[in-house]
Amino acid sequence: MNIDMIRAAAKRLDGHARRTPILTSPFLDEIAGRRVFVKAECLQHTGSFKFRGGWSAVSALGENARKAGVIAFSSGNHAQGVALAARAHHAPAVIVMPADAPAIKIDNTRALGAEVVLYDRATEDRNEIGARLAKDRGLVLIKPFDEPLVIAGQGTCGLEIAADMTAQGVTDADVVVCCGGGGLTSGIALALAADAPGLRARPAEPEGFDDVTRSLVSGRIERNAKVAGSICDAIITPAPGTLTFPIMQDHCGPGIVVSEDECLRATGLAFERLKIVLEPGGAAALAAALFHPDEFSQDAVVAVATGGNVDPDIFSRALDTLS
Repeated sequence: MNIDMIRAAAKRLDGHARRTPILTSPFLDEIAGRRVFVKAECLQHTGSFKFRGGWSAVSALGENARKAGVIAFSSGNHAQGVALAARAHHAPAVIVMPADAPAIKIDNTRALGAEVVLYDRATEDRNEIGARLAKDRGLVLIKPFDEPLVIAGQGTCGLEIAADMTAQGVTDADVVVCCGGGGLTSGIALALAADAPGLRARPAEPEGFDDVTRSLVSGRIERNAKVAGSICDAIITPAPGTLTFPIMQDHCGPGIVVSEDECLRATGLAFERLKIVLEPGGAAALAAALFHPDEFSQDAVVAVATGGNVDPDIFSRALDTLS
């Protein structure tokens, strides 16, 4: 992985991905005790940053590979990103999804033309299922985070953050990223190191699924004891990737662990103050910025709002935190 791959992905994404805005609110600044800038990737195609990586990977395939089709495994956001990119490139897509993924994510993936294969994440291995289907059907596997072309696509978000924050005169700040396997975090970290070295990427994870935070402390890849059981489903992974972890070791600051309640409160506040819809996993970075002030020393923090594909009942719970 290198910055040249990210810049190449940016060229392939030009005219296809949205350049998402940086949003602010004086009310959020007051809660955090510093300026808070929110990179609204929930406004990206398919409702999350995952479209960037999906398009980057599919657009780089040769004609024969596209005709054969692609396969991906995901709890929903990578699924939709790959499905939309595959449809645009006239490539068949098979998506392996956990049966307990939010219904809206499963329904949207099917609506985008992909074949959805459901599995039980507590008893079945999605890697094994994906590898078997890829071999049996001759499909190209596009991993959700531990894949260079996907990391490169996600890194384009970091290029935008670097340019936009420089334009606003912010040259020293932590950039907090909702983190699962580390594809977005490592991509942003590489982009910032090249274009805005005063900005530092930091992963945000939910309690009980803080594998990246613990791995950065121990210096080796740590695994989560559980693989399910959090409303932050979008950022639940067993462990950081073998490609992403070394990048995060080299370029990221310490991780920040947030609670589910904090993610729900951040989701509610994002709707109330920024008029955007987030899912709990996509609000983890904002939760860190708002409710963990002692983690930061600069007068500004950037929070990447990574996704907005939330089920209505969970969103209702988030809105209840405002009362």
